Amino acid sequence: MVEELLTAAVAAAAGVMVYTGVAARVVKQYERGVVFRFGRLREGVRGPGFTMVLPFVDRLRKVNMQIVTLPVPAQEGITRDNVTVRVDAVVYFKVVDPANAIIEVEDYRFAVSQMAQTSLRSIIGKSDLDDLLSNREQLNQGLELMIDSPAVGWGVQIDRVEIKDVSLPETMKRSMARQAEADRERRARVINADAELQASKKLAQAAAVMSEQPAALQLRLLQTVVAVAAEKNSTLVLPFPVELLRFLERAAPTPAAAPDAPAPDAPAAPAPDAIGRGRAAGGLSPVASPPPPPPPARPDGRPEGRRAESA
Repeated sequence: MVEELLTAAVAAAAGVMVYTGVAARVVKQYERGVVFRFGRLREGVRGPGFTMVLPFVDRLRKVNMQIVTLPVPAQEGITRDNVTVRVDAVVYFKVVDPANAIIEVEDYRFAVSQMAQTSLRSIIGKSDLDDLLSNREQLNQGLELMIDSPAVGWGVQIDRVEIKDVSLPETMKRSMARQAEADRERRARVINADAELQASKKLAQAAAVMSEQPAALQLRLLQTVVAVAAEKNSTLVLPFPVELLRFLERAAPTPAAAPDAPAPDAPAAPAPDAIGRGRAAGGLSPVASPPPPPPPARPDGRPEGRRAESA
């Protein structure tokens, strides 16, 4: 009798162990369990830890509650200003209601992915190229609202949406590069013009000071000579301004005039012998008469007067 009781006890213990092994389930910390009994949802969600289900009656579905990173494939579209672009993004979401995530949608990951792609194409068509390149924060917020609206009924919460990259055609890249280069050149010219204006004002003030003190120009010239000579040059070109000559001319003393020197504007007096010859000839001019011209020469070189005498 005792042996039969022991055998029955061992068999019962083995049956309990087998039942426990079949019915035992372990839910991890980042998971939640949803139990279906004969295909019907049981109330309550099984928390993390050890739990029991009825074998061959209950079915436990585990749902991950972590934040899921879902990359959105690159979508090609035309912006509002008729530019073809390719945009890819990434979606961060998590399950907040495990029962709805299992019941309301067949595959919540695939559903969120398709909704993200559709919303991304819609955002591309409603935005300008400049908004896609520089105003991404507002586009991310709009994209998050578009995805989160239907996902709320699925027990899914969209945590964040980010646009990763915007691919442009090569022609558009070259056009934008030329535009940026032209803008930088314009700003460089404006800066140079402003610098020239300020320099001209300072030079005008310096010229006004030097005009009052001419010695300042000489000092500035010497400073320039010292700066040029410091480069160990073999040839030194020294500019000599006209203002320096005027300064030296005003600084030089004026010589006293001699008492017996004639006035520079008085005419020269004629010589005495020229006056005598003029009076003997009966002329009125005090200047001497010029000598007679020489006789014309023959072809052989002798004068004509001698030819007449020989004839």
